Amino acid sequence: MPAIAIIGAQWGDEGKGKATDVLGSRVDYVVKFNGGNNAGHTVVIGDQKYALHLLPSGILTPGVVPVIGNGVVVDLAVLFEEIEGLEKRGVDTSLLKLSANAHVIASYNRTLDKVTERFLGSRRLGTTGRGIGPTYADKMNRIGIRVQDLFDDTILRAKVEGVLDLKGQVLTKIYNRRAPGVDEIVEELAAYAERVAPYVCDSGLLLNQALDRGETVLLEAGQATLLDVDHGTYPFVTSSSATAGGACTGSGIPPTRLDRVIGIVKAYTTRVGEGPFPTELDDEFGEHLRKTGQEYGTTTGRPRRCGWYDTVIARYAARVNGVTDFTLTKLDVLTGLEQVPVCVAYDVDGVRHDEMPVNQSDFHHAVPIYEYLPGWWEDISEARTLEDLPANARAYVTRVEELSGARISAIGVGPERDATIVVHDLV
Repeated sequence: MPAIAIIGAQWGDEGKGKATDVLGSRVDYVVKFNGGNNAGHTVVIGDQKYALHLLPSGILTPGVVPVIGNGVVVDLAVLFEEIEGLEKRGVDTSLLKLSANAHVIASYNRTLDKVTERFLGSRRLGTTGRGIGPTYADKMNRIGIRVQDLFDDTILRAKVEGVLDLKGQVLTKIYNRRAPGVDEIVEELAAYAERVAPYVCDSGLLLNQALDRGETVLLEAGQATLLDVDHGTYPFVTSSSATAGGACTGSGIPPTRLDRVIGIVKAYTTRVGEGPFPTELDDEFGEHLRKTGQEYGTTTGRPRRCGWYDTVIARYAARVNGVTDFTLTKLDVLTGLEQVPVCVAYDVDGVRHDEMPVNQSDFHHAVPIYEYLPGWWEDISEARTLEDLPANARAYVTRVEELSGARISAIGVGPERDATIVVHDLV
């Protein structure tokens, strides 16, 4: 049976949580393979709304094993806050698994994240200040602390001593901040050892054995393609691999076992934080999309920047990830517009670009070239087949599909779990 990756195909917040949840009852494992609590997924089940940050969306489906993979960085306080919050609402979290190789966010990295952003001033990247980037930097610098280190006091202390030799100097001499002591950090992290132990496992082994048994594994990305550290709009990106390649490295599943890649795209485009955004709208249409689509960050509450659908980005995401199917979300938000622009290419200093400019400076200066499609006014929230959609809404989906580089297999017409039109089976 397959491993299936769900990937954000824009700048995040496309509705990956709902897409994972919709497929949840048909899979056996759901794996978060990158990021940390800097991203959030919102899932609506009946009249209940769940905001997830570290936990995979599959935790809301009974019987599904949710896994936090080795590619994730984990704030243990946030992890247990989420677990407790779900258990109070009657959600069973006992099946949760956590990779022994996942890296742990320590308090000094949260401090560094915040003071670095303030230090950068107008050059800031727009991070969430939750210590994600500094923790990934520690991982690459080979001074990171992993979940498994919590269970060996000698190793934990040695690693903390080593990292604070560097971090302490940076905090005090560059940022004029108090450097924490070794005992303070060891106590902070070791306090979670007993509590986290029941969840810890060799997640790569667990998932490969599940695939050997014929079970289905769903790999759920945090962030999105245009925020990927290698393939995104660098440097305005996250610090991890949010693409299909990252699904393999962040979970321990080899590429040969990845059967399908589902790219999630909104029927329009949003992003949070700094960086270029060719179709961004600073007018009443942008405000309409923001208010109608409730475009405010799940994790930070920040208003999202809004713009029209960008097929150049969609084609890029399809190519980078090997997207086999797109899920188009929030089509209902476009209801009530007289016409709906779709970006089909860019103009950069008089030169047309049908693909992403290789030069970041060109992307910063890209002016969208639009094709205008007729809008619709009918309520589509109850539509469950393509035939239920008004003609202009169907025409919009058809044209977007033609321009985006992969077939559209599902369409979201509302936030609820069942507010989805399934065009092609995804599992």
